[in-house]
Amino acid sequence: QVQVVESGGGLVQVGGSLRLSCTASGLPFDDVAMGWFRQTPTKEREEVSCLSHNGGNVYHANFAKGRFTISRDNAENTMYLQMSSLKPEDAAMYYCAAAPSGTYERYGCMRSAFGYWGLGTQVTVSS
Repeated sequence: QVQVVESGGGLVQVGGSLRLSCTASGLPFDDVAMGWFRQTPTKEREEVSCLSHNGGNVYHANFAKGRFTISRDNAENTMYLQMSSLKPEDAAMYYCAAAPSGTYERYGCMRSAFGYWGLGTQVTVSS
């Protein structure tokens, strides 16, 4: 049984930093691409950042470039999203997801390419 679990969300002030974590079990973690997506009540789920099974193929949405860093530790079956210079518009539910490596290489950081999802962790940014 595949389980994907996010943690690390919370309340942070504008300009602050937060690190999200995601652990996955029940799948070959070192053979799947991983990604972060986010959603608000008024917007569809959108991609934030993704990386390949070995961390070599990284994608960041434009809003994430220069502020967010995605990484993974395959020995710990864990992926991270380090977020800095947070803005009010970064407030959202953040979801972690896994995709087969071949699917990611072909389709990239597309929501539809990812088949295993966590329940999300809430990020709130206060001004």
